[in-house]
Parts: sequence; C-alpha cells; structure tokens
Amino acid sequence: MNPIHWLMRMKRWQQNPPSAKQVRFVGIVVAICFAIALISWYFGADFRPQSMRLPPIR
Repeated sequence: MNPIHWLMRMKRWQQNPPSAKQVRFVGIVVAICFAIALISWYFGADFRPQSMRLPPIR
C-alpha cells in the first residue's frame, strides 16, 4: 500500500488513540489465541478436521 496512507493512519491514531478498554479487549483476545496455540503445540492436540491435515512426511 501507499506509505502516505499508513502515515496518515498513524497521525489519526496519535490524535485520537483507542480507549484503554479497547486496548485491553484486543490484548485479552490476543492472549487467548496465544494460549490456545501454546496448549495445542505443547500437548500435540490438533483441532483441525481430518480433511484439513497434511499427510505425514516420511
């Protein structure tokens, strides 16, 4: 994308930042997603359906 677009977006965020409640909500959602991924990786659980899994490499 156009770098000017991102600079204008940063300027708008600086002038009108999100509320603390929004920041906390997004942080909680990211933490939950990270926790699910970590548990899945640690225990070897695969929550995907069989049709979405790749065959094992031999």
